[in-house]
Amino acid sequence: MLKKALFAATALVALAAGAAANAADLKEFRIGILGGENEADRLRNYACLSDHLKKEFGFEKVSLFPAADYNGVIQGLLGGTLDFAELGASGYAAVAIKDPKAVTPILTTQQTDGSTGYYSIGLALKSSGIKTIMDAKGKKLGYADPDSTSGYLVPLTQIPKTTGVPNDKFFGSTQFNGGHENNLLAAYDGKVDVAVDDSSGVGDFKDGFTSGTFRKEVDKGAVDPNKLVEVWRSPLIPNGPLVVRNALGTEWQTKLTDFFMKLPTADAKCFNAIEGGDFKGYVKVTPDFYNAVIDVRKAAIGG
Repeated sequence: MLKKALFAATALVALAAGAAANAADLKEFRIGILGGENEADRLRNYACLSDHLKKEFGFEKVSLFPAADYNGVIQGLLGGTLDFAELGASGYAAVAIKDPKAVTPILTTQQTDGSTGYYSIGLALKSSGIKTIMDAKGKKLGYADPDSTSGYLVPLTQIPKTTGVPNDKFFGSTQFNGGHENNLLAAYDGKVDVAVDDSSGVGDFKDGFTSGTFRKEVDKGAVDPNKLVEVWRSPLIPNGPLVVRNALGTEWQTKLTDFFMKLPTADAKCFNAIEGGDFKGYVKVTPDFYNAVIDVRKAAIGG
């Protein structure tokens, strides 16, 4: 169970030289980008970050790896083929469970209201007549990705607290739709009755709130929020961390922490592009911030 309110691709063998990487000899910096949004959008949003990192640290190359799914990034970090990524809380839990010494979380995002959490929300077409999650009994529920916090772990464990039974007993069927974007569009196109999505839960529904996949799709004009309704909301979930591969050493953790802390002011447009919405900035975080999620993942789905 979540502790109160949850706060209240294939990997290659790491090169031995990676363990000795330092500020003097790191020529290439490898960034993993979670799946769930189309690849072209992800690469375009991260291009500015690549440019900034090259200028700031003199990297000869900054490589962007947009994985097909969350597990691609998880395995890249575990195998030493990626140096940095922004993970969801459940994705970080997966890494920490398999190898607690693989990565260190350095920062997380802060919402416009100052909180460092977000929500899993259930969205349905207004025309479906579904107004609450209880109205979806016997209907089809869409999940995002098996390693998603808001798109799987949290609705898997928290929706039953409302319905009184496991999801596979309450809903007629459940299915994974290959990431948050595809999941939301599946609900919008009537392929599933309810889709679970990540959202700040802050701001106006008509804008898709301030951040999250719903906001991204509204901004792109892919969905009309007037055709959707929120039918369920989870407890608060810890925002996912920016993580650095431990083999790079503490010097790089410090350098990257300083770099990202300055990014929202230095280039707000770039910050908004990589984070996908309106945020206040980054705040420092420690592994303990994710202990509740690690415990829930261990109990519900394992590593």
